[in-house]
Amino acid sequence: MEKKIEKESSVLEWLLEQGDIGVRYLAMRDLLKSPPGELLEAKKSAHADGPIATVLGKMHPEGYWEQPGSGYYPKYTGTVWSVFLLAQLGASPEIDSCVSAACAYILDNNLTQGGHFTVNGLPSGTADCLQGNLCDSLLELGCDDPRLDQAFEWMARSVTGEGVAPMKDKKAPLRYYAGKCGPNFACGANNKLPCAWGAVKVMLAFGRLPGEKRTPLINRAIETGIDFFFGKDPVTADYPCGYASKPSGNWWKFGFPVFYVTDILQIAEALVALGYGKDPRLTNTIKYIRDKQDSRGRWALEYDYTGKMWVDFGPKKQPNKWVTLRALRVLQDVDRE
Repeated sequence: MEKKIEKESSVLEWLLEQGDIGVRYLAMRDLLKSPPGELLEAKKSAHADGPIATVLGKMHPEGYWEQPGSGYYPKYTGTVWSVFLLAQLGASPEIDSCVSAACAYILDNNLTQGGHFTVNGLPSGTADCLQGNLCDSLLELGCDDPRLDQAFEWMARSVTGEGVAPMKDKKAPLRYYAGKCGPNFACGANNKLPCAWGAVKVMLAFGRLPGEKRTPLINRAIETGIDFFFGKDPVTADYPCGYASKPSGNWWKFGFPVFYVTDILQIAEALVALGYGKDPRLTNTIKYIRDKQDSRGRWALEYDYTGKMWVDFGPKKQPNKWVTLRALRVLQDVDRE
């Protein structure tokens, strides 16, 4: 027991090192629950220096990165990817108004009247991974625009199928398309089968949505997602593989940041946020996460985007503060339930 406490204390000291203000701020916010005054000071520092400052420094005044428009390209520095990254870094509109400008730009350029977040401004350009990631990211970035409610409604309908016509019914006011091709997380890129990578993003967004905003429709979509993920033991990632003969090996490679490629840790993040941390069906997944820490209580970066983003987050296959933060947040939330 003493050794466990010593290890946890050592890991926290590592995460709180002054030289890494970005991860230090999030560790203070999410793990230590630091007093408001101390947290605000760290929060301001994280926006003045470190990854948040670097990403915001690349933004155009209008609210986009690289090029105007829907901003899906170029990967992974366009507007969409920069917003995903800022959300995972804990950027806040209270500290920098550029965050609000970026959220507004996404809503103006990526959201259709029907609530679809798209790669090209058209409903046909939507997919669960994009929809879920943007809904989740905008919430995390403090966006309270009522248009986001419409995005959540479409996302819920797209999961349950309620009020959404089949893809071939091209005259219907609300229908599926070649990408988002059917209910229960069906995806054209996954041979029209349910896509667990996309499903994780959707469930993350539902988990972040305040309870008072979870309509009966959204609750039914959440139930559909829970049934989907617990239809298998999540640690096996034995979900429909589309064109492959077995699940992607990337499921078992923990990374940071997390875009559309998904890991087992993110399944836990989504299900724990929805209150399933103590569910026996998640036991093997939580054990797997614990077992991946090294002798010093740290987790390695196994999947990365080094050289492809505005910022890099450490060498691959080495202990990594950002991945460790992700794992500790999940485990702390499970222990708290």
